[in-house]
Amino acid sequence: MFLDYVKIFIKAGNGGDGKVSFHREKFVPNGGPDGGDGGKGGDVVFVADSSMNTLVDFRYQKFYRAGDGGNGEAKNCTGASAPDLVIRVPAGTVVRDTQSGSVIADLYDDGERVTVLYGGRGGKGNARFTHARRQAPSFSQLGEKTEEHQVTLELKTIADVGLVGFPNVGKSTLLSVLTSAKPKIANYHFTTLDPNLGVVQMYDDSFVIADIPGLIEGASAGAGLGHYFLRHIERVRLIVHIVDISGSEGRDPVEDYNTINAELASYSEKLAEIPQIVVAGKCDLLTDEDAVEAFSKAIGKKVYTISALTRQGIDELLRVMKELVDQLPPPKRIEVDADFELEPKADQRFTISRADDGSFIVEGGLVDFLEQNVTLSSQDSFAFFQKVLKDRGVIAELKRRGMKEGDTVVIGEIEFEYIE
Repeated sequence: MFLDYVKIFIKAGNGGDGKVSFHREKFVPNGGPDGGDGGKGGDVVFVADSSMNTLVDFRYQKFYRAGDGGNGEAKNCTGASAPDLVIRVPAGTVVRDTQSGSVIADLYDDGERVTVLYGGRGGKGNARFTHARRQAPSFSQLGEKTEEHQVTLELKTIADVGLVGFPNVGKSTLLSVLTSAKPKIANYHFTTLDPNLGVVQMYDDSFVIADIPGLIEGASAGAGLGHYFLRHIERVRLIVHIVDISGSEGRDPVEDYNTINAELASYSEKLAEIPQIVVAGKCDLLTDEDAVEAFSKAIGKKVYTISALTRQGIDELLRVMKELVDQLPPPKRIEVDADFELEPKADQRFTISRADDGSFIVEGGLVDFLEQNVTLSSQDSFAFFQKVLKDRGVIAELKRRGMKEGDTVVIGEIEFEYIE
């Protein structure tokens, strides 16, 4: 089964919690705090694998979660860091944030690795919070928590040449003649349900051809099967546009040519700018000798005539394709949104608002930091909390906003009455 578009959920591992521990040993009356730090959570890493050609592995497994870091232990033992979660995808896979559509990564080359989510930092053990005036801290830091995100995986075939045209114009037959590929071929519409790839060997060089399933009018808006496969043409250097010059399907070649180009332009302006070779196929069925010349004049382009059955014109077509592929630059990667972060680093800014009951509400990244680091049941931890509020300018800003003794302040789940 071929699958080239799928949505999955990914989550980096949480950081391990720091440990509250005090050294206890006979004849060592003042062993002091020895709680270790928590370990780092696992990252989520995507790796391009050229041996894969479909996203079918993601059809039934939708959730990918890296392991959490281990908690710190006594004797200053740091918790184990979790291994990275490696997700292998076919080369040519584009990873997008489902919610915003932003491009996170374009895994173009075989073996390319991109870390999409980073595991949470481990919390500090109580041994880290000692100083001259606080020699026995009874609190530690919680590990950093991570969030789950939905991403879209979109496979865009990496090929040098793309064969396009209406259904049953001979694309698959031409691919089978030019390469060793063996696509399914039959005399009915939509024989080709998946993009097929083949390698052309010429002299000491080679290039890759992709047979794109037949397009029809309205494909860019979702009609037919071509809508699902237009993305596979985006990376090609050269388009070979095949028309049935014999009219065996009862269609006008000129109308077919214009319709397909209109669908390419409607889907993406970049597709309309890709160089094209126009090929008149099924010449062995042609009864009107002037049909090719009339078609060429109507579209204003040179037309190469072929017959995959008799191999008429195949060698010339191969030569022209090879020359153009060598001249054209390789396809560009999909541009990654440099300013977008799937899980942005938490800042420590804050905002202050006033509730209807007159209390002051502090919100922002600083609140997340405090909730992670403060244990209200510990006097030492609460003293640390008060110091942070003072050092970061929260108290000064609250006073500037009119806070006076006896007013209520809400910081996350922490609520207290201000006392001078």
